[in-house]
Amino acid sequence: MEKIEQIQKWLAENKGDFALISDPMTIQYLTGFYSDPIERVLMLVVFKHQDPFIFAPALEVEAIKDTGWTNPVYGYLDHENPWKMIADQISVREVDEKEIAIEKANLPVDRLEALQAQFPASSFSLNLTPELEKMRLIKSADEIEKLKIAGKWADFAFQKGFEAARIGVSEQQVAADLEYALKGEGIMQMSFDTLVQAGAHAAEPHGATGANKIQNNELVLFDLGTVWDGYISDASRTVAIGKPDDKSLDIYKVCLEAQLTAQAAAKPGMKASDLDKIARDVIDKAGYGEYFIHRLGHGMGMSEHEFPSIMEGNDMLLQPGMCFSIEPGIYIPGVAGVRIEDCVYITENGAEPFTHTSKELTVVD
Repeated sequence: MEKIEQIQKWLAENKGDFALISDPMTIQYLTGFYSDPIERVLMLVVFKHQDPFIFAPALEVEAIKDTGWTNPVYGYLDHENPWKMIADQISVREVDEKEIAIEKANLPVDRLEALQAQFPASSFSLNLTPELEKMRLIKSADEIEKLKIAGKWADFAFQKGFEAARIGVSEQQVAADLEYALKGEGIMQMSFDTLVQAGAHAAEPHGATGANKIQNNELVLFDLGTVWDGYISDASRTVAIGKPDDKSLDIYKVCLEAQLTAQAAAKPGMKASDLDKIARDVIDKAGYGEYFIHRLGHGMGMSEHEFPSIMEGNDMLLQPGMCFSIEPGIYIPGVAGVRIEDCVYITENGAEPFTHTSKELTVVD
């Protein structure tokens, strides 16, 4: 309940009467319960001076209780009006309804309008999102331990993926093999869709794993992560099949130098923008600056893209407990793409990675 108490304190300080929390990931962060309700309504209602409640589809009620949630939980059937039922539960508590806080980064317009119809005299101007971002920014020791375990399973996945990567095998088959191996160990969920891209296909930073078959003498990019107790890993490695051409090998060498240099430099008190510049300067100096087309990194924890961004223009100071990716990439269309990534946590005097698979170029025979 400590995290919910922080929300209650924030409501008091910002003259908010209650908060309607709608992001399933935020609800998990605050309560320990996660479910993607898809089109149904799942909401955590936090009051300034009363106990919170969860409102959920009826089919989720018992699962919520099983997590150890001891405050009220209310379910609704598909034919019922969830917005009216939420409003009714709030009304019986006889609280002020002048200022209602919402997650502006999450609540769709149609749902906001449905709430406005139930609370026509209320203001929905209070935005809870920045406060939640700050709360999730610094990870506790317990959170970091979960992230370490997720990182350990990402290392396992790399090992199995490298074993599966052979000439003539499709990207899809390699991804399937490594995920099957994880499932055999009881790891049932990936952080995001596993990315395996061979040769020039890897020059598409947000391309998808496809039917493309691995050829001799090319690079293969892996980007993957696993979930452990609600916390994720996210890492990238690029390996060689046979003997790639000199250009591809040079791209790899420069990207590796950028990643290692930035990871070694990360420490408390430095600006996020300065860390981005350290990696970018290495790539610029080598003549590949125009091919590094994304930020150096992003926050991570319960999801793979959290606050903050490690990029130009963000002068936020790094602090112990912050967790984020360091992932420079060089993508030359029609030639090759290389990305090397570890997620790290800031310590009192530096940064430690969650993944430990070697970043020296691995050659798969």
